[in-house]
Amino acid sequence: MIYALLAWLEASALGHVMRGSGVWMYAIVNLVHILGVSTLFGSILVMDLRLLGLWRRVPIAALASVAPSLALTGFLIAAPSGLGLLATKASEYADNPFLAIKLAAIGLGVLNVLVLRRLPAWRARDVRQLAPAEERQLAIAGGVSLFSWLTAVAAARMIAYW
Repeated sequence: MIYALLAWLEASALGHVMRGSGVWMYAIVNLVHILGVSTLFGSILVMDLRLLGLWRRVPIAALASVAPSLALTGFLIAAPSGLGLLATKASEYADNPFLAIKLAAIGLGVLNVLVLRRLPAWRARDVRQLAPAEERQLAIAGGVSLFSWLTAVAAARMIAYW
C-alpha cells in the first residue's frame, strides 16, 4: 500500500514539476519547508515549555492568543512544501523507517493538539486560576507535544542519512 502511494505521488504532476523544474525549484521548496518547520516548531516550543511550567509569570492565555495561529501558519507552509520534496523521489523512501517515524510523530502531534483544545483546563486557562490537576493535564499535553514534534524533526533529518 505504501509503495503504491509513494509511486503514485512520485508519478503525479507535483513529482514531475519538482523533478523537471531544475535545481532551483527543489532548493526554493526546501527553503520554504525549513521556514515552515521553523515557524511551526518555534511557536510550539514556546507554548509547550510554558505548559510544562516555565515562565509562570507569562499567562498561558497570552501565549495561546498568538502561538497556535503561528504554529498553524507554519504547518500550512511545511506540509505542502514537504509533500513537494517527498514527491521528487518518493519511491526511494518506501523502505526508509524514518519517514514512517516522522509521519507517525506528526500524526501524534496533530492528535495531541486536538485533545488539548478539548481539555476543560485549556478552555479555562484565561477565565480562572487553574487547579494543580489541571496544570498537570496541560503539562502532560505539552510534554507529548514536545516529544512528538522533536521526534518529527529528528526523524526528518535522519531520512537523508538512511
